[in-house]
Amino acid sequence: MKRILIADDQPTARELVGTILSYSGYETHEAVDGLDAVVQAWKVLPDLILLDIHMPGQDGFAVCRQLRADPRFAEVPIVAMTAGLMSGERERALSGGFTEFLGKPISLTQLRQTVDRLLEEPVLTHLIAKGVAADS
Repeated sequence: MKRILIADDQPTARELVGTILSYSGYETHEAVDGLDAVVQAWKVLPDLILLDIHMPGQDGFAVCRQLRADPRFAEVPIVAMTAGLMSGERERALSGGFTEFLGKPISLTQLRQTVDRLLEEPVLTHLIAKGVAADS
């Protein structure tokens, strides 16, 4: 069973996403903030990470950078999630090491499709397509 880490400081968001993905056959784990996301990632070694960009402590960008620096997470899909769709944020996330971007409120159909797609395809393919892994 594929493991997914859901990192979001909003309990209702974690619960909703976790419930949907659990019913879809995934094992879900939760993190309540950026620091907890890093700790849980090291502990669980998830197959995919859903990471809120705006969290207290460490934001999603800092967490993504920290995880990408660890060889264990070099090819793990990390999906940015945010309610604040500021201009250029999607592009900033994708160029900052995130594999995909989902705006909130998240479409449950889009969530399932994105997770299913990313767990079927090697993430390196997505990173190369965006030019992130071109220097690797």
